[in-house]
Amino acid sequence: MSKPALKLRSWPLMVLYYLLPLGALRPLSRVGWRPVSRVALYKSVPTRLLSRAWGRLNQVELPHWLRRPVYSLYIWTFGVNMKEAAVEDLHHYRNLSEFFRRKLKPQARPVCGLHSVISPSDGKILNFGQVKNCEVEQVKGVTYSLESFLGPRIPMEDLPFPPATSCGSFRSQLVTREGNELYHCVIYLAPGDYHCFHSPTDWTISHRRHFPGSLMSVNPGMARWIKELFCHNERVVLTGDWKHGFFSLTAVGATNVGSIRIYFDRDLHTNSPRYSKGSYNDFSFVTHTNKEGIPMHKGEHLGEFNLGSTIVLIFEAPKDFNFKLKAGQKIRFGEALGSL
Repeated sequence: MSKPALKLRSWPLMVLYYLLPLGALRPLSRVGWRPVSRVALYKSVPTRLLSRAWGRLNQVELPHWLRRPVYSLYIWTFGVNMKEAAVEDLHHYRNLSEFFRRKLKPQARPVCGLHSVISPSDGKILNFGQVKNCEVEQVKGVTYSLESFLGPRIPMEDLPFPPATSCGSFRSQLVTREGNELYHCVIYLAPGDYHCFHSPTDWTISHRRHFPGSLMSVNPGMARWIKELFCHNERVVLTGDWKHGFFSLTAVGATNVGSIRIYFDRDLHTNSPRYSKGSYNDFSFVTHTNKEGIPMHKGEHLGEFNLGSTIVLIFEAPKDFNFKLKAGQKIRFGEALGSL
């Protein structure tokens, strides 16, 4: 391709191509210009840079007189229920970040004690069910690779117990007990939802894997549009075990949600300016002084996002595990996901 053609292959032209009437930029094809797909165009947007800028804006302290109108507009736009907030007075929140990470009243989210797995957050159920053929559905009909999402299995010596089989598919490496199945559940947190997430069950976290990556939107419409969206985005994978074997919770970042915080993990830093594509960082919570890891109780505070994002649970359980869900339903932290 000629140098003029290369110069013309720029994202501003792509934007114009999709905004202007059909054929308006057709003459440019004579010098070798070709439009890329909408997906490629979206991927070229510097979402990590935008998210860092948004994060800094969130930290700016608002004047006392401006807080009520700004937060009221947000509440009206996204349907936030401030009656559930521990502090209802809008003047209390010095900046947008504090408002996004507001805590709830203790009685606002009772934790279901009858079911073994509860929702770790408020949100919308995008998909759930058994994991088959090492592929997981992010939304109906759109899948991603289980191994690409979680990364290679951690070394055998770091496992709390060995897998049921020493070879075979990646799925079989995760299943630690004969007769168990692997299950998944995807929960989308909208901007108006409560942004903290909690432990979905009683389990022990032994390992953290951080994938730096893109920060594309994870709303359901985008999840239908981009295959393996969750594998492209920055995410923090927490793995460990519960009473039935392997258990993992993954916090997936999104546009304007570069900050993922895990309360007990002070070494975790997300949305760094530089990273290597496809890289990941491992950290083990199992040490010489702590042979088991980090014990978590059902409903215990685990972490938080800035704005909204996605939580993905992948875990093993006996074949008679049943989800108490419907795809597309709204759910709140503490409500039942499923049980035996």
